[in-house]
Amino acid sequence: MALSRSARLGALATAAASFLVIAASSAPKPGADGIGDPYFPQLGNGGFDARHYDLDVAYNPDTDRLDGRTTLTARATQNLSSFDLDLQKLEVTKVEVNGRRADFTRAGDEIRITPRGTLSKGRTFTVTVTYGGVPEALNGPIVFGSDYGWMKTADGVFVACEPNAASSWFPSSDHPSDKATYDIRIKAPKGLTGVSNGRLISTRDTGADTVTHWRESRPMATYLATATIGKFDVKSGRTPAGTPIYVAIDPVLANSNSVDVYAVTAAATDYWSQIFGPYPFEETGAIVDDMPEAGFSLEVQSKPAYSAVRSESTIVHELAHQWFGDSVSVERWKDIWLNEGFATYAQWLWSEHQGVRSAHDSFLAGYNTRPADSSFWQTVVADPQRDTMFASAVYQRGAMTLQMLRERIGDTAFFKLLPAWTKLHRYGNANTADFIRLAEKISGQQLDDLFQTWLFTPGKPSL
Repeated sequence: MALSRSARLGALATAAASFLVIAASSAPKPGADGIGDPYFPQLGNGGFDARHYDLDVAYNPDTDRLDGRTTLTARATQNLSSFDLDLQKLEVTKVEVNGRRADFTRAGDEIRITPRGTLSKGRTFTVTVTYGGVPEALNGPIVFGSDYGWMKTADGVFVACEPNAASSWFPSSDHPSDKATYDIRIKAPKGLTGVSNGRLISTRDTGADTVTHWRESRPMATYLATATIGKFDVKSGRTPAGTPIYVAIDPVLANSNSVDVYAVTAAATDYWSQIFGPYPFEETGAIVDDMPEAGFSLEVQSKPAYSAVRSESTIVHELAHQWFGDSVSVERWKDIWLNEGFATYAQWLWSEHQGVRSAHDSFLAGYNTRPADSSFWQTVVADPQRDTMFASAVYQRGAMTLQMLRERIGDTAFFKLLPAWTKLHRYGNANTADFIRLAEKISGQQLDDLFQTWLFTPGKPSL
């Protein structure tokens, strides 16, 4: 069939227009300066997927100065003309992309990096940032009014970064939705120990300093990374079930509490492995530091960090986070109850396991002691807002939701659900809708009313 001249011209025009649309969509453009989390719009970065961080940090406790060199390996998810990294306060002296000097600018906590050429979609690339300065702890209402992040101690530094302080000490895509593996090397004066995530690869002396090299081979959210430095008594071995364990305790605190951190960590790691599924990391443990200004503990991946010797209940809470929060991480910060509600419920399960009190009675104790007009009941657990994301209701009402679910669907389905959840989203990210969907699938029940009442509706639910 032959086309007329006008038809041929029309076809050419259509083809040209299609080409322009395709060309425009594939033209290189800057990556977004944040992933759009409503609580922290500029945390994380668009246009690439972080794969691996190689961190070299040197810390001088006399001056509080940190000098660092971070190499991020990432994969471009679009054709990139430039991209951002998050870094707070510290001064950047050099940036290289694929080993070549790259231009960069600073705007607040964002570094905008322009490589010499386009980074094509699907291409793996490296960016190396050399930087330094005196890191500043963050503060404000979010973490119970406490300082958090990079916190100076009497003999070093305590590093606990949830939710947005990882970028106060290394350049990163600082959001839990962009997880990566890590190599972390910590240089500190001899006599001090640098403790980090994963397993210890090597320790070597260099002049007046000691360098410890740690490797976290499982994907990790940035806020779970640590480089805690100080004087520590270290005990290592294996749990009764065979998981390697490494516990570092500040000698100042060694005899200040009756809790045997090593023994409880070993026992809880093994018990949760039975209830929640196989332990997700290569090593378990603890970092116990003398940091009274930080009134909290954090589920640092593979080694929860405690700002003092805490109770047995706190230890089992932070270890439960290795499954709920660390291996399965939130997709957006509003889903934080998936971390804190589950870890709080784990405390109730531990009491039940120890024969102290049933989870049902723990539920009633929390429910009955809070009158209907308490502000506790006004928090919307599924979206608690940024400054109140760690409100007690996120923990306690989150745990209450799980107990109500257990009583609705029965123990058989409930204790099938927990390991199914950690297996389905192992090393990934998930949200509240994902959990509701899985709970309904495993139970065979429609559960919208339960979750709507306990997670999304303010006010004290009736029993």
